[in-house]
Amino acid sequence: MAAQKRKEGPNGSAAAKSAKPAADARPSKRPKADDAGKDGDKKKAKNAKQQAESPAKPPATALVTKEEAPLFPRGGGSILTPLEQKQISIQAKQDVLFEEQSTGKKKKDASAKRKRRKSHADEADKKPVKDENAVKVESLNFKRLVQGSLVLGAVCAINPLDVAVALPNNLVGHVPITAISAPLTERLQASAGKDDEEESSEDEATDDVDLNTLFRMGQYVRAYVTSTLDETTPGKARRHIGLSLEPSLANTGIAEQDVVENCSLMAAVVSVEDHGFVMDIGISDSNLKGFLPRKQLDKSIPEDTLQPGSVLLCTVTGKAAGGKVVQLSALSERLGNPKNAPSSATTIGSYLPGTAADVLVSEVSQHGVVGKVMGHLDVTADLVHSGAGPDGVDIVDKYKVGSRVKARIICTFPAAKMPKLGISLLPHVLTLKPKTSSKDGQETPPAQILAHSAIVDKCTVQRVEPGIGLYVDVGVDGVSGFVHISRVKDGKVDSLFETSGPYKVGSVHRGRVVGYNSFDGMFLLSFEKSVLEQPFLRIEDIPVGAVVPGVVEKLVVNQDGLGGLIVKIADGISGLVPEMHLSDVRLQHPEKKFREGMKVKARVLSTNPARHQLRLTLKKTLVNSDAPAVKSYDELAVGLKAPATVVNVLQHGAIVQFYGRLRGFLPVSEMSEAYIQDPKEHFRVGQTVTTYVLSFDPEASRLIVSCKDPSAFGIEKQKALQTLQIGDLVSAKVTQKTEDDIFVELADSSLKAILPVAHLTDKSVSKTQSALKKIHVNQTLSELVVLEKNENRRSITLSHKPSLVQASKEGKLLKSVGDARVDDTVPGFVRNITLTAVFVQFAGNLTALLPKTKLPRDVQDKPNFGMFKSQSIVVQITSIDNDLGRIFVAIPSVVEEQAKKAEKPAKPIEKALNAVDEAVTSIEDLAIGKLTKARVKSVKETQLNVQIADNIQGRIDVSQVFDKWEDIPDPRKPLKRFKQNDIVPVRVLGIHDARNHRFLPITHRSTHSVLELSAKPSDLNADTPSDPLSLDDIQVGSKHLAFVNNIASNYLWANLSPNVRGRISAMEASDDLSKLANLEKSFPVGCALQVRVVAVDKEKGRVDLSARDPNSENQLSWDKIQQGLVLPGKVTKVSERQVFVKLSELVAGPVYLADLADDFDEANPLSHSKNEIVRVAIVEVDKSNKRLRLSMRPSRVLNSSLPVKDKEVTKSTKLEVGEIIRGFVKNVSDKGLFVSLGGDAVAMVKIKNLSDSYLKDWKEHFQVDQLVKGRIISVADGRIEIDLRPSVVEKDYVPLITINDLKEGQTVTGKVRKVEEFGAFIAIDGSANLSGLCHRSEMADRNVKDARTLYNEGDRVKARVLKVDVDAKRINLGLKPSYFKDDDDPDEMDVDSEDEDAGAALNGQEDSEDEEMGNAGGVVLEVGSDDEDDDEEEEEENDDDDEQQDSDVEMADGAAEGLTGLDAGGFDWTAEGLDADEKADADAEDLPVKKTKKRRESRGIVDKTAELDVNGPQTSSDYERLLLGQPDSSELWIAYMASQMQVNDVASARQVAERALKTINIKEEAEKLNVWTAYLNLEVAYGTEETVEEVFKRACTYNDDLEIHERLASIYIQSGKHKEADDLFEKTLKKYGSKSTNVWINYAHFLHTVAGQPDRARNLLRRAMQVLNNPGNGSGTAHMYALLVPKFAALEFRSPNGDREQGRTLFEGLLASFPKRFDLWNQLLDLETSAREPDVAVIRDLFERGTKVKGLKPKQAKAWFRRWAKWEEDKGDAKSRQRVSALAQEWAREAAAKKGQQPGQQKEGEEEGSEGEEDEE
Repeated sequence: MAAQKRKEGPNGSAAAKSAKPAADARPSKRPKADDAGKDGDKKKAKNAKQQAESPAKPPATALVTKEEAPLFPRGGGSILTPLEQKQISIQAKQDVLFEEQSTGKKKKDASAKRKRRKSHADEADKKPVKDENAVKVESLNFKRLVQGSLVLGAVCAINPLDVAVALPNNLVGHVPITAISAPLTERLQASAGKDDEEESSEDEATDDVDLNTLFRMGQYVRAYVTSTLDETTPGKARRHIGLSLEPSLANTGIAEQDVVENCSLMAAVVSVEDHGFVMDIGISDSNLKGFLPRKQLDKSIPEDTLQPGSVLLCTVTGKAAGGKVVQLSALSERLGNPKNAPSSATTIGSYLPGTAADVLVSEVSQHGVVGKVMGHLDVTADLVHSGAGPDGVDIVDKYKVGSRVKARIICTFPAAKMPKLGISLLPHVLTLKPKTSSKDGQETPPAQILAHSAIVDKCTVQRVEPGIGLYVDVGVDGVSGFVHISRVKDGKVDSLFETSGPYKVGSVHRGRVVGYNSFDGMFLLSFEKSVLEQPFLRIEDIPVGAVVPGVVEKLVVNQDGLGGLIVKIADGISGLVPEMHLSDVRLQHPEKKFREGMKVKARVLSTNPARHQLRLTLKKTLVNSDAPAVKSYDELAVGLKAPATVVNVLQHGAIVQFYGRLRGFLPVSEMSEAYIQDPKEHFRVGQTVTTYVLSFDPEASRLIVSCKDPSAFGIEKQKALQTLQIGDLVSAKVTQKTEDDIFVELADSSLKAILPVAHLTDKSVSKTQSALKKIHVNQTLSELVVLEKNENRRSITLSHKPSLVQASKEGKLLKSVGDARVDDTVPGFVRNITLTAVFVQFAGNLTALLPKTKLPRDVQDKPNFGMFKSQSIVVQITSIDNDLGRIFVAIPSVVEEQAKKAEKPAKPIEKALNAVDEAVTSIEDLAIGKLTKARVKSVKETQLNVQIADNIQGRIDVSQVFDKWEDIPDPRKPLKRFKQNDIVPVRVLGIHDARNHRFLPITHRSTHSVLELSAKPSDLNADTPSDPLSLDDIQVGSKHLAFVNNIASNYLWANLSPNVRGRISAMEASDDLSKLANLEKSFPVGCALQVRVVAVDKEKGRVDLSARDPNSENQLSWDKIQQGLVLPGKVTKVSERQVFVKLSELVAGPVYLADLADDFDEANPLSHSKNEIVRVAIVEVDKSNKRLRLSMRPSRVLNSSLPVKDKEVTKSTKLEVGEIIRGFVKNVSDKGLFVSLGGDAVAMVKIKNLSDSYLKDWKEHFQVDQLVKGRIISVADGRIEIDLRPSVVEKDYVPLITINDLKEGQTVTGKVRKVEEFGAFIAIDGSANLSGLCHRSEMADRNVKDARTLYNEGDRVKARVLKVDVDAKRINLGLKPSYFKDDDDPDEMDVDSEDEDAGAALNGQEDSEDEEMGNAGGVVLEVGSDDEDDDEEEEEENDDDDEQQDSDVEMADGAAEGLTGLDAGGFDWTAEGLDADEKADADAEDLPVKKTKKRRESRGIVDKTAELDVNGPQTSSDYERLLLGQPDSSELWIAYMASQMQVNDVASARQVAERALKTINIKEEAEKLNVWTAYLNLEVAYGTEETVEEVFKRACTYNDDLEIHERLASIYIQSGKHKEADDLFEKTLKKYGSKSTNVWINYAHFLHTVAGQPDRARNLLRRAMQVLNNPGNGSGTAHMYALLVPKFAALEFRSPNGDREQGRTLFEGLLASFPKRFDLWNQLLDLETSAREPDVAVIRDLFERGTKVKGLKPKQAKAWFRRWAKWEEDKGDAKSRQRVSALAQEWAREAAAKKGQQPGQQKEGEEEGSEGEEDEE
């Protein structure tokens, strides 16, 4: 209802305004309970006690209150009725209350109190009980309707994009098209996806989904409330009930176990099947599906409405398919039968709105009925739905307490404290049928009897509800009306009275219908005088074309000025007057003519109730017109005169608008009797024109109109026009002459015609212009031929071309396709020229096609083929297509030339040469069916190539050789018995095309065809040959011989006949699936198979075959599979966890890791390949879920006696505690590991049982599918728990070393865990997480200042235990080589056999005497002290160094044999590389070679690195020495590369770079990146483009790709290679432009400052915004805009090529978008003040503008003014400084005043401002 604001229903929220107390509106639960209480409380208690203790009545053994009783007692609960239970409960409470009140008081007071209680009629007794147990009769209103409510409703309106649903108590909800069902939403998305590139309206976007075909008016549905407010509109959110019909929401609250017979479900159609409809019922946490059989579909529901996505309210009839499919019914006699209640329901979840219920009445009052369902669930029927209000039913008399009634649940109350439902007792809701009324003996919907907005003269008041409204009789049988208290009269009505006042019962009033609620079955009326006098209540009531008075409500202003008016027609109804409809003439200043409040008279142009739109016009020509308002094609007639408005002017006409949506086309030829060249010169948009209907086609929505008055074209002219024929010769008088046309008037009939200038002659354009000059006005032209005639438009076109005139005289002028004859030569003229053809026109608008190939060769390459439009031309007709009305022509000379070439002497019949059969003399003798002989020329796998004669070839397909399987001697080589030159009898079948291997009839001969022959005995012996097997002859189940002719990976292709080929799946090729391992070997091309047809697809020409025995196939179905079977199968999928094996087309299953091998170490799924044939054993079968457990264990599939290392675990396997078992990790969780032992057997490993040692990040040590070994420690309750600790699992387990096991002097091995300056922490091998500290003084026999120079984390070392403090848990270790000098323990030697220095690293690493070591690491258990005197340590270590100076390390065998030293990580460890002195070398050579791994006496290496401190490294040897101690220093490596380049040794520099990249630790990413950068520098400077590209690609592989791109660009810029830098930047943009803003900024900086191309840099900003604002990049537009623009603007200020004004423009646009972003103001100010020549005026203006920013906070303002003042001190004068102070004080005063006057508003504004700043940032 458009004009009236919706009021609440009879029990809506307006009732709350009543002055009555709450007690009156909420009566007692049982009015008749008073009588039972008059005999006293003790008597009741006694009776209750006797009833409970009586042996004859055992139902109740104790009194249980409602709060204490379980909701659903096991076994069905007590036998007592709910009423009896409640009475006993209430009485017991009264007794307790009585005892409490009488305790401690005198007898006299108790007696007096009893008297008072008795005199007050039990009021005091019942008040406490009523407060706790009373069930309110609550009507469903807007306040009680919350999100999540479920409500039953009826469809009351169907709009294009939503469905309106009438709800109880005059509520109306709306279901958007996207909230109907998930399948329908998918259809909409698919439809929208097709038109993504087209901009279409909302209606067009949903053309394929018409809600009118999915819903019916009055259809009952259950809806889910999604919202109660519409927050999409600006301002205060208005009331709007949003609903959803999606089954997943509409069935909320019902679980799988609640789906029982007769409960109702909302179901959506998923698919349409032959026998019914698959439905989605949306039960959460369930796989239940619904099925609606066609026989269960009600006759009132058309089947075509059940499309995918449509929804229905259905009732459950049962379950099928093992309880997984719910059978539904939509029959009205079942769904609407109130007796069909869900009696088998076990929970209240089965009772949802729409479901019938058997209600036990527990309380009846004048406001409604209260009852129980299932004995506990409260239900209420309000005033309306109990029938008391609209039907006037005496519910107190009709419904007795304790009786049972049938009801329909209509709503839920989620906000209620206790579960409660709303019910309806109205007959039409009970039967779920629309309410009807009797009229003229027929049942009619009430809305059709009494229409909306109708005035009812006599409304008799039947019932008065004080504070709510009136129920009235409106004269419609069985349907009453309701007048809300707010609609009784225009003023406010406080209350209504039943027996007095103007609106008492029986009073008669005049009312108007303002609505009808189809669910309540009740009219809504208004007695207000303003409503009665209002002309229209809704837009639907306003007739299109009606003249209505109105008042200007608003002037619509747009960028062009006044865009229209909003005119108020009635209360709540306003229409738009577009700008073109303001006046008949265009107003220069329309705002001066119209003002708000001005009264106007308008005419309705169109209405759109769905969008609440109304269009009006103020044009006098339309408002005052007496012409009919044409609104549809039904009102049209040829010649009808009607005004219209021009809405669009085109080049060839105009579009005119009538009333409604009716539009027509006004051709330019019909605009005026005079010639109009450009319609825009004579017509404008908005102009009103008088039109006449020429023609219309409603189906095509086409309407042609004219501005020419038909009456001016008299009857004589009409007859003359009808008499005039195309091709007639006429004379005409010239009336007007233009450049293109000559306007003439026919001499005899005065008809007007047009003679195009191009039709004056047959000659060139210049000759035609010369002829035009000779023609003058009033000249009479003779011999003009009528070329075209259009009677509807009254247009005639003439021609003066002599060729056409002569053709007309001779009767050769073409007028229609029927006149054309092939090979006729006819004249015409060129109408159009394209690239490939010329269109030739004749008379009557007849056109022919002249292809390019039919033109002479000399003109084919010329522009337009040397022709021009309207050129005369003579053509010859080559072909005619009468069906399509097409004519093809050619130039006659070309036709003759092509005919000569085609004329060749007839080829003589070729004789057969050396025919095998003498009866064959030529190929003409070989007709189909001919018996003859042929000689075998060659034998192929699939055919015999034969000769009938030397010049006549043929073939015999292998399928045409044998009749039966028994005739084939060797199925693998069926044609083996044929030899070359054998003579075989054959019968001719047809032609075989060798190019495409098609079988053709005998008439289709070509140079590539050979004869198709047959050598089948059946064909040779038959009198009449049978046709070869064709696709139409193939039947499913038939058996045939097939011959393989091609082999694919999964299929065999076999021929059944020369023209029928079938496909055999690899699994269907044989019963022996072991043959399928190699299809090519088992089934070679040409081999024969006995096949059976499985399927035939004639449309695709495909035949599926099977070569397996039909009986054996049944064994591979789910019914036949049994546990223990061993079957061959085909591998279809391989992953890291399993192998998927296909046993047949129906059966497949996985083979998991535990079932791959008997030894889990060999279990590798990747060792199998797809399509491999394997043998599998069926271990377990779950037929109900179609699940298999397969095994490929050799002990299962080959021989059970084979050894099994890891036993197979099944459901029957008995696992014992203490058993050792292996398995694969299935899951790594926070609680531990889950290990799969096989099948469903899964064992758990707790974190504490993972390892004997402490694992800091234990998850990193385990991963899914990892093989683990453990001991079973528990199998209780079917849960297996295992222990993986080696101490538990391994027999020879060596206990971990504890701190008590360590002794001083003991030698241990370990790993460096952490290195600090004072020492290293070493984790001891084989210990229980023990770590010891090696102080730096114990690391070497010399002074060590920093331990980090010797060792790194991860280094393997051997150490000596120096001290063990068990109490403090401290271990001191030593690494000095002298500790191990005399250690001859063979075990120790094995550990460190390759290390001569005892403190050196293990694992083959060498150690020098100074400070380089390997890797490091650490968990700290010891904190060492550093209190020893460094000087003493230094002296002692220097002494040790002096003693070891003359000794040297003895190397292994290779050193003495002259081999090169060990090359570790790119370092040269030879004596030459270390530059040792000659004496040391001599000593090394004199020492004997020791071939055994015996400990050798160590000697030190001369340390010359101290000499480098003075001069720095000078030679390669110097760098090598330094690199020994600092192998990870990129600075040293780069210096080394530079030293090589100083001597121009590029190759050596490259070698150094490569060594550096290999040597630097992989963890030192920054150091490696520096070397890569230096390497790129080297190649850019001295290499080629290829070497640069090669190093660049490698660098990108090992480093951050973007970082390398940026570094190479920087190198190019520094090297002056700007072009290469530019190209690299472009590549980087394409790769990373959508991910990084820095790429754009760097490129812009390069273009500005280096390349000197600022214009390109500015264009770059636009490109960046387009790329970065892509929605797929996840970055917001505002964010990117605020990030990039300041950077680009700063370049304009700082770049020497920048434009400061450009930068300011960028910042101004940014500040306009983000005025509160004060960081942007500061950035701009920084740029202005730091400019080369600052503009003081601009800076000062910028400061002042900043103070005026809206929402400026005091803190920001203070900083801004302070900065301004400081700047003025430097750049300004005293006056300017005073001005800043004054402005600051003024700003502070205004802020304080604003805060003082409106503190709340100021605070809110500040909060909004801060929020806005946060959003913008």
